Amino acid sequence: MCLGLIITFASVSKPKAIVSVINDLVTDQRVHKTCTLLHENGYEVLLVGRVLPASLPMPLRLYATHRMKLWFSKGVAFYTEFTIRLFLFLLKNKAQLLVANDLDTLLPNYFFSKKRAVPLVYDSHEIFCEVPELQHTPFKKYLWQQVEKKIIPKLKYRITVNESIARWFFKKYQVPFSVVRNVPDTRLLERVKTREELNLPVRKKIILLQGSGINMHRGAEETVEAMQYIENAVLLIIGGGDAWPALKERIEKLNLHEKVCLMNKMSPQELYSYTCNADVGLSLDKDTNMNYRYSLPNKIFDYVQASVPILASPLPEVKAFIEKYSVGMCIENHQPKHIADSLRTLLASPHYTAWKANTQRASQENNWELEKKTWLQLLDEVRREQK
Repeated sequence: MCLGLIITFASVSKPKAIVSVINDLVTDQRVHKTCTLLHENGYEVLLVGRVLPASLPMPLRLYATHRMKLWFSKGVAFYTEFTIRLFLFLLKNKAQLLVANDLDTLLPNYFFSKKRAVPLVYDSHEIFCEVPELQHTPFKKYLWQQVEKKIIPKLKYRITVNESIARWFFKKYQVPFSVVRNVPDTRLLERVKTREELNLPVRKKIILLQGSGINMHRGAEETVEAMQYIENAVLLIIGGGDAWPALKERIEKLNLHEKVCLMNKMSPQELYSYTCNADVGLSLDKDTNMNYRYSLPNKIFDYVQASVPILASPLPEVKAFIEKYSVGMCIENHQPKHIADSLRTLLASPHYTAWKANTQRASQENNWELEKKTWLQLLDEVRREQK
């Protein structure tokens, strides 16, 4: 009797990476670039976040996404529900790599990584415990500080957004953080819509303040008031945040409807057209807390990629970037009249053409193709550990 020889081939499956973030996924370009990089480097990627009542539709991506609908939207109940739901989700989905974005996703990821011996990368987008929202709630701040204190020194893979924040973490916990800045992908540089197509004034200067977190102490309120003193210009504020109601109130009170336009969050591709049509980009965060002081907002890189000169507050990382590449100027204070004077000076400056031209070098030296090398080195370390 001749026995047949049956040969089976085991399918080679990709390792799975679960990336967690607490926002609604749509406009977070840093997380999108991380997920795309993981996908391009052999991982099956699942991005987990939440869906909000005003969330935009999720665009098609190269990776899978899952948005949780939560009962609570703020406070202790919200964070408790999110933490439990995320941990249970991780338990149901096997993964060979975890990426936790910011402190509010770290706890469930850490518990799961210890339970299943899965490598965990922590990506801290800011100094979480120093955000303004926690400065007047000492008990909440204390709880988050305990989470940070207990977990961060035990992590092997840590990333943050600039050198100043990396130094701050090292001074506090004596552990190093790799730096991956919030620089844009040059593939966004495609054909953009004209001012006519965007229904923007053709003969007026366009002043732009963009950002998904236009919150208190970011200079938006003073900029709106500054528009009282500026003619032949329109201020576009695009994004959202807790300053939105105050901005609407100021526009109404000062009758600035013809000079100031508030626009809700939009897709990065749509936003890019508005950015390219601006004459000046604003980044006016105040030095009111450690988190803002050491920030280097991704809007800075978005502006230079779109060849837009910058007017900014003189925070250390921002000022150093503007001076290094000579792409704009800094304000001295946040008085509305001073902001207006600075805007007029910038727009009429004999250096304006040079500042605009210098954005080309800045964008060539600050883009994702270069920045992602740090992430790739980290992935190599993870893979060596898993062998």
